[in-house]
Amino acid sequence: MDLESLRSEIDAIDDQLLELINKRMEFVHLVGELKNISKAPIYRPEREQSILARLKDKNSKMHGRLNDKSIDALFLELFAVARNLELPEAVAYLGPEASFTHQAAEIKFGATSKYFPMSSIGGVFREVQKGTVKFGVIPIENSSNGIVSDTIHGLDTYNLKIVAEVMIDIHLVLASIADDIYDIKTIYSKDIAFEQCRNFLQDLGLNEVSLVPVESTAKAAKMASREPYSAAICPDIAAKMYNLPIKFNNIEDNNNNRTRFFIISDFENSPSGNDKTSLLVKLLNKPGSLVEFLNDFEEAKINLTKIKSHIVGGESIFFIEFNGHKDDLVIKNILDKHKESIKILGSYIKEVEDI
Repeated sequence: MDLESLRSEIDAIDDQLLELINKRMEFVHLVGELKNISKAPIYRPEREQSILARLKDKNSKMHGRLNDKSIDALFLELFAVARNLELPEAVAYLGPEASFTHQAAEIKFGATSKYFPMSSIGGVFREVQKGTVKFGVIPIENSSNGIVSDTIHGLDTYNLKIVAEVMIDIHLVLASIADDIYDIKTIYSKDIAFEQCRNFLQDLGLNEVSLVPVESTAKAAKMASREPYSAAICPDIAAKMYNLPIKFNNIEDNNNNRTRFFIISDFENSPSGNDKTSLLVKLLNKPGSLVEFLNDFEEAKINLTKIKSHIVGGESIFFIEFNGHKDDLVIKNILDKHKESIKILGSYIKEVEDI
């Protein structure tokens, strides 16, 4: 078969794909009308994950050329397009554009959603609470730097629910318009990013130059693009956005550096069979109160995946996570028993075991 014949076959398949996608959108529209009647939310993470799992299994059995990441990329974007046809989604995230939080938002909501970068985590919570946007995306923890206190404070303050989680690998680059890295006199980045690249900076002798912390790694790239003897430690997507040449890739000290993000909104998920639940727990200040609380989970054989203590507003608080949905009978009994001490933050599809 010659080149033109192959291209004709591909064109014919594209035509079929277009017809099938439009047909799928018609059925999505019918589902949307039913959801409008029942007031059910359009975004159903548990339904999307069920579809993806089924397609990956089918692809494996048919020995398809697509891998799991390719299936995620294709169908998550298709899901986002379908939701936006029914009800355009507005998503707030900790900005600016090209930040890691922006990347996490696009993984879940695709390129067609309307995004609003916020200058603070508190700002994301406020806009979701007010209804200005339907969803918010905020970081909850990093494998190198731990839990994000501002997110814990927002979860405690606002009456919103975690509806999904996203995990992304954090890779940083050194980017500069300088021809020689030893001409660099200033490096811009977020303070946490400097910490995550300390060994790289020392190995190249760049820890002797002026390290200037700014609000975000994306802003660092923007600033470095305007100054000939400066550089930025930033994501590669930010360097490319500002046409900043990348000098070194993957300069983070920890190759397993990852950040976990929460998607917050005003609804609750139905059980999926593969859920995780997050709580905030404020216990009485008396000996054994935490042990008593945790023993109930142990006796019920519920796997606690995270227990972190924090001080919020001068008060000790525990951030606790476990496998299972809040409406599972055995879990519901425990939560009802301690309802005066806990705030249920949400049950959602478990993307990862832990960070």
